Amino acid sequence: MNEITSILLSALAGGVICAAVQLLIDFTRLTPARILVCLVTLGVVLFAVGAYEPLYKIFGAGVSVPLLGFGATIGRGVREAVGEVGLLGALTGGLTASAAGISLSLFLGLFFSLFFRGRAKRM
Repeated sequence: MNEITSILLSALAGGVICAAVQLLIDFTRLTPARILVCLVTLGVVLFAVGAYEPLYKIFGAGVSVPLLGFGATIGRGVREAVGEVGLLGALTGGLTASAAGISLSLFLGLFFSLFFRGRAKRM
């Protein structure tokens, strides 16, 4: 697959995910936080049933960068840890596999909170 096709497929997948989330925001009473949790959970479920890897091979960053990819990383970590240490791995594997992303998020959140002032939205 050439680079242009890869970029277009990635943009298509990311766009479909964003459109689906926007529909959930517009037409349901789900809060954005619950929608984010649903996306991470969907990533774990897609990984568990074996559907995530084929989607990743086709759409690349379009499914790996959004929260689906984070969920799949958690699922992969749990599967590997359960294979290594047993049932305790179900509790520790997801955090171990995603520790770098979580740490970076915390660091960047702290960094931006020091240099920028947040303000509440006016409705």
